[in-house]
Amino acid sequence: MADAQITLAYSRNIGVIAIATGTQYESAEEILHNAGFGRGEAGVYRLPNADEAAARDTLVSLVRSARASGIEVTASSRRFIGDAARDIARLLPGQWDTQVEIYAHPVWQEDLLPYLWGSGDLAHAVRTARIPYAATLTNRATDTTLLLAERPGHRHDYLVGAFAPEAFGEVDGDPHAPRSIIVLPLPGPAAQAITERYLPAYERAVHERRITMVAEALGLIRSELDARHELRALSGAEGLPLAGLGSSGPEAGAFLDRAWREFLTVVYHAPVLLDRCRPQASPWPQDAEALGRLAAALLTAQEICDDLTTGAVLSDDEHHQRSWPVIMTWLTHGNSFLRQARAAAPSPPPAPALTSPPPRALPADQPAHRL
Repeated sequence: MADAQITLAYSRNIGVIAIATGTQYESAEEILHNAGFGRGEAGVYRLPNADEAAARDTLVSLVRSARASGIEVTASSRRFIGDAARDIARLLPGQWDTQVEIYAHPVWQEDLLPYLWGSGDLAHAVRTARIPYAATLTNRATDTTLLLAERPGHRHDYLVGAFAPEAFGEVDGDPHAPRSIIVLPLPGPAAQAITERYLPAYERAVHERRITMVAEALGLIRSELDARHELRALSGAEGLPLAGLGSSGPEAGAFLDRAWREFLTVVYHAPVLLDRCRPQASPWPQDAEALGRLAAALLTAQEICDDLTTGAVLSDDEHHQRSWPVIMTWLTHGNSFLRQARAAAPSPPPAPALTSPPPRALPADQPAHRL
């Protein structure tokens, strides 16, 4: 493969477009500029409005100049991916914004890996194949960003996956990640597959990931607290400045600060989960009282966060006196919350429909053909 490539495609809204890629993509961009192409949004080059004959002459000149410079020029068999993304987005539930992304240099697509949240063909393709461009579909109301890419080695199909919500950080290898899907190049079937199969799987994965993050945060706090209790028992120390803490002084204050920083994960992710809990519809209706206490504690935690955000001056003692009872409430009733949150997980997506009808049974008097 040449060190620089130019891919030509047609957009119904833009006309003839060109995308420059490769390790020497700047050379391809220079050729496009010299041929009269203008650089547009996201680095997509477009041929200015011209009559058919002029456009043909420009393309012939482009190909001649590119080949003389060792730059490969190909005409895509697909329509412009920006058009495909917009057509699909219009058929999805909610409001979706689309954006073309160009990974001109091959190493740029590696930047996707820490944040591409998924398993299956899309993640495999990003790791093993060349994906010079893709498109994102973003629903800001639900903090969902899908990635639409052409399926390598296939003339028509697309791959659909998603980036993790920003609060999840790097998620490469996350076992909760939803599996990417393959969709047809037709907007209707593609949007239907995303709506009925992918988005429900994505929503369930987000729910499960949030539960895991809350459980891990509470577990880390509990683990350190238990260790402190063991040390206190061995040393015979006395004094309980805060219920359940087990000691006082600078070292205890440092622990409280670490516990609060860890607890911020709960503050961020637990409210959405708590809203979905329906204890009366679960096998543990008695958890309703515990969930009420947890909700009240979250309100206090949010008030502390608001005070800190607005620049309110809180002494260490005041901060600890306000935050530790909140944390202790969640340590005390965390198990009730976790089982309720797991019971409230969104239903798994339905199994995909068969793409072809099952074979008809042979008549009773007709033997099956054998090879």
